[in-house]
Amino acid sequence: MTVGASQAQAQTSPPATTPIANPPGWAELVGTLGDLPARMLAKLTPEQRADPQIQQEVVRFALSALAHATLDALGQDGDHPVFMPAIGQVISIGQPNADTVYRTAKITPGGSYRLRGKRGSVRMARVAQVAPRPRDKVDANGMAVLGPPRIVFDINALQVDAQGNFDVIASPVRPAGYTGDWWQLQPDTNALMMRWVASDWGKEIDPTISIERVDGPIVRPRPPAALLEQRLRAMPGDITFSAMMFLDHVARLREQGVVNTLKVFDLALAGGLAGQFYYEGAYDLKPDEALIVEAKVPTKCAYHSVILTNELYETTDWYNNQSTLNDAQSRTDPDGILRVVISAKDPGVANWVDTSGYPTGVIQGRWTECDSQPVPTVRKVKVDQVARSLPSTTPRVTPEERERIIRDRRSALQQRPLW
Repeated sequence: MTVGASQAQAQTSPPATTPIANPPGWAELVGTLGDLPARMLAKLTPEQRADPQIQQEVVRFALSALAHATLDALGQDGDHPVFMPAIGQVISIGQPNADTVYRTAKITPGGSYRLRGKRGSVRMARVAQVAPRPRDKVDANGMAVLGPPRIVFDINALQVDAQGNFDVIASPVRPAGYTGDWWQLQPDTNALMMRWVASDWGKEIDPTISIERVDGPIVRPRPPAALLEQRLRAMPGDITFSAMMFLDHVARLREQGVVNTLKVFDLALAGGLAGQFYYEGAYDLKPDEALIVEAKVPTKCAYHSVILTNELYETTDWYNNQSTLNDAQSRTDPDGILRVVISAKDPGVANWVDTSGYPTGVIQGRWTECDSQPVPTVRKVKVDQVARSLPSTTPRVTPEERERIIRDRRSALQQRPLW
C-alpha cells in the first residue's frame, strides 16, 4: 500500500477504538424482538409452551408480525400512497380469509385522492376506510375496537368505460364542478384497506388499481430523517400489537366450552366486512375422527365459506391443502343442506376440509349478503363412518381426483395478484 493510500484511508475511516452507535430507534426495535417469542408463549398454556413445534410456530408468527410492520413502515406515505400487500397466505395474522386478497394504502387525513384501474369480475371488491386503532380498547372477543362501522366503498358499483376502466375521486368534500364517481372520506381516515373476494379463483378476474394524491405535488421528495425515525419508532408497538392480539383467542373459545360446536362471532366493531356474518368454534379431533358441519344454505347469498385456523389463530395453509371451501368449491345437496366434512384423513367425499396436520384449531365460517345467517350444527363421527352418515347422493372423490383438485387450486391461487 502506498503512503498516499494510507493517508486517504486515515482521513475517511474512523479510529478503530471509536464505537459506532446505531441510529436512533433501532435499539428499541431490536429490544422488542429480543423477548417477543417469550412474551407470546406466556399467553399460551403450559403444555403449549413446552411443545417444540408450538415454540417454532410462535417464532414464525413473530416473524409475520415483523414482516407486516416492516411492509407498513416501508410503504407508508400518505402523500404518495400505494396499495401494499397486507395479510394473506404468507402473513397469516388474524385468520385471513382464503378467498380474499388484502391490500392497504396509507393516506393523509383530509387529503384528496384519485383511484384508477380495471374493475375485473370478482364478486366483491370493497375498499374500507380505516382509522387509528385504539390499542387499549378491545371487544368481547379480544379484538381491537375501531368504533362504529365506517363507510365501505364498492368498486363493482363504479361506472366503467368500454374497456372496464374505472376512475373515482376520494376526498372529504366533492371537488367543485366534478361530476364523476366520488367517495367521501371521513375526517380521521388514515388508510384504505381493499378486500377482493373471489370464489372461482381460476375464472374470476381481480381488479387492478392505482392511487395518487391530487391536492399536492406528484413528485416525492427525499423523506427527512425525522420521518424515517418516526416510522422506525412506531414498529415496536405495531409488532407487539399484531403478535399478541390473537394468541389467546382459541383458548377463550375453549374456556367458553365452544369445542366441536359453533357460535356467532361478531366483528362489527373490529373491522369485519359490512354485510358479512361470521360463526366459529374450536375443534379437537383424533386422527380417526371427523366432524360433519351442516347448514341450510340461504336462498339468497352472495358468498359463503368455511376455513380452519391453528391454535395461534393463523389460517391453515390453504395453498397446499384443501383446508378451506367456498360456495364455488363445495356442493350443496338436493335438500338445500351444505354438508362439510372436517378431518385429518381424506374421507373420499367432495366437501372435505383437511386439518392439514393440526389436530386442534378453529372452524370459522362466513355468510355474506345472505337473506339468513344460520349457525351450522356439528356432529362427530369416525372417519370410516362418514360415507354412511351422509346422503347417498354425496359426490365421491378418488385419491387421484383429489391430487388434481389440489394442484389446480394451488395453481389458481398463485395466479392471483397477491403480491
